[in-house]
Amino acid sequence: MNSPKEIARNYIAIGLAKVKHSITKMLVLGILAGMFIALSGVGATIVQATLVNTTFASVGRLLSAIVFPTGLIMVMFAGSELFTGNCLIIIPVLQKEIKLREMLKSCLFVYIGNFIGSLLIVVITVYGGTYSLFGGGAAVNVIYTAVAKVNLPFGDALLRGIACNFLVCIAVWISYAAKDIMGKVITLFFPVMLFVLCGFEHSVANMYFIPAGLLASMNPVYLEAYTSVYGNANLPRLTWGAMFTGNLIPSTIGNIIGGSILVGFVYWFIYLREELRDKI
Repeated sequence: MNSPKEIARNYIAIGLAKVKHSITKMLVLGILAGMFIALSGVGATIVQATLVNTTFASVGRLLSAIVFPTGLIMVMFAGSELFTGNCLIIIPVLQKEIKLREMLKSCLFVYIGNFIGSLLIVVITVYGGTYSLFGGGAAVNVIYTAVAKVNLPFGDALLRGIACNFLVCIAVWISYAAKDIMGKVITLFFPVMLFVLCGFEHSVANMYFIPAGLLASMNPVYLEAYTSVYGNANLPRLTWGAMFTGNLIPSTIGNIIGGSILVGFVYWFIYLREELRDKI
């Protein structure tokens, strides 16, 4: 097992490799990661839909939290780039191995790629009839989730974003401690399950959840199924603009704080700051 200090040292090389990708490679790897996270979101949506509006609704939430970590496992092992995990690139930046602009360039194009990948899965699932499962119950669930997310107060989305990427980056961090595949899978699984169970906000996951709910709400059959259960009180808020202002902007800012500062900066300060001072 790698110690935390060894992980911090190893991540310098990992971060260097990430920022050296061409823009095209950043975008393509970002698209793949967006697809992986979106697919895990589809699974979480469907499994939860099996128990929504039953006495076992809380079990549905637990099952969705158990399914969702599949996305990060695919990201880590299939080879792709995820914006939230890449917030750890701040470590080689602080160690003066790469420049801040290189990190920002990488994060920007990976973020764009993640969005494209998420939208691809949204289009496939919405127009492929995936949400007709369980008599439209899956559609009701995906619209409900999207409506809830765009109606969050800015501060709530920001704070939930901080907590979310603290856990995601901790998952990535401790996965580097393991030296075998099963060890890495286990270490990735539990922190991600925890953030889903707690209802924290992951910007890339929301690139799936909100557009999926938005497009599903444009289907008259899905919309009728949703309004028959929840009405339409908060539905007008579900727009492309509200997706950004009401959720993606605050959750992204929160994700950056949670990943880059609470994990990246803290571990750099603990384990690498003195090495940099001695080197200077």
